Amino acid sequence: MPSIRRLSCALLVASALAAVALAGAVPAVASHGETTYFDATGQLLEAKSRQATFTQLKAFGVNALRVLLTWKNVAPAANSATKPSFEATNPASYNWSAYDPVLEEAKRLHWSVLLTVTSPVPKWASSTHRDNVTRPNDREFEEFMVAVGRHYGSEVSLWGIWNEPNQLAWLLPQFNHNGTPASPAIYRNLYLAAYSGLKKAGIASPRTLLGETAPFGETTVNPRREGLNHQVAPLAFLRGVLCLNSHYRPLAHCSPLPATGYGHHAYPNAQGPSYQPPNHDQVTIGTLSRLTTALSKAAQAHAIRGNPPIYLTEFGINTKPNPLGVSPAQQAVFDALSEEIAWANPRVAAFGQYELRDDVVPKNHPRNWTGFQTGLETPSGQRKPLFSAFPVPLVVRKVKHGYALWGRVRPATGSTGVQVLVQASHGRRFKLLTTAHTNGSGYWQLKSSVSGTAWMVRWTSPSHVVFEGPPIPAT
Repeated sequence: MPSIRRLSCALLVASALAAVALAGAVPAVASHGETTYFDATGQLLEAKSRQATFTQLKAFGVNALRVLLTWKNVAPAANSATKPSFEATNPASYNWSAYDPVLEEAKRLHWSVLLTVTSPVPKWASSTHRDNVTRPNDREFEEFMVAVGRHYGSEVSLWGIWNEPNQLAWLLPQFNHNGTPASPAIYRNLYLAAYSGLKKAGIASPRTLLGETAPFGETTVNPRREGLNHQVAPLAFLRGVLCLNSHYRPLAHCSPLPATGYGHHAYPNAQGPSYQPPNHDQVTIGTLSRLTTALSKAAQAHAIRGNPPIYLTEFGINTKPNPLGVSPAQQAVFDALSEEIAWANPRVAAFGQYELRDDVVPKNHPRNWTGFQTGLETPSGQRKPLFSAFPVPLVVRKVKHGYALWGRVRPATGSTGVQVLVQASHGRRFKLLTTAHTNGSGYWQLKSSVSGTAWMVRWTSPSHVVFEGPPIPAT
């Protein structure tokens, strides 16, 4: 929980003195509001950690969850190659016990829920009957989505159809034997089956996300030289799903897909938000314009209905020992920069944080270990700087004649004041620069001519809980 402190008289005096040092304060004007989805599925599904996780997320100001519902986890005889006899569209045929308490509590708190229904699938639902991701059966998935819709229809505000379908671990095959993408066509059928299933469940106009794609991959592969063990780049995947060629022109007569938005996971690498992959079919947080352009072209080709917004439903900055990791201090800086990029893009409707606690690092892990270290805490529960930065993210940019600051008070429920502190170039102590005022969504901006080596923000809630972010350098 955030620590509770009392403001000293010295700080109040410093406030009056520092106010005259502020130059060009800018009223807080947000580009737009966006939902922040927090994905802590691992902790929320565990009964022993569920309530503490909800309490912590509530303290952070979270009011929207992303939950991954894996088909295998709830289906009968999921490890059997032979499908058992049961009524597949009947919710009573499934074991929802791990998920029910999560969605019920979210409903009680009036939090919106994005439920992403995904693989692994029951073995009997895959084409091989030996694994849990290869060519899942469309008809079986449609019947399952009828049951999901009937069971959770009143508790879900947005539906994700598959997690990272352009990624090897979630859907196979990714490429055909001639090196062209295979997963887009598989996913298109699964998406249409899911949409149909939700409608059959009684949801007249399902709010669904297309995609939820991973950021990296290949456009094509050379099977002889490279093999087929690769994932499809997100924009190549998007074009394949929508039956478009590389110039975004229709390849075949495909009906436009209904979608509330496009889901994407715009993870960068260790270079952070500024990283721009050389393959233009890859999309990181620093190259969101590639995705907005692609969606606009797809809409112009009538391959998708309307001009859907982007939902960044999963995001995080890895820390070491992840091969793409940075230091914990750098994680807090990069995470705020990424959120500002999302906020500044009018097409982005949501930003996501994955996860609350890091994956456990296996002993003697290989160099290419790909577990996630994007959490606010280490596996043992030790808090990273991001733990205190997440409720009050801060960005400081060097600009002509000074600095531009951007931030958000996530736990605020309306316009509020947040203290901005600066560490002088030749000092160690932080002094109050000014009190910035947020808009109704908690965002604020200002410009300052005061030089410093680091900045911090401090906000006191109406219940006198003090949120203080870590020191942030200028970029």
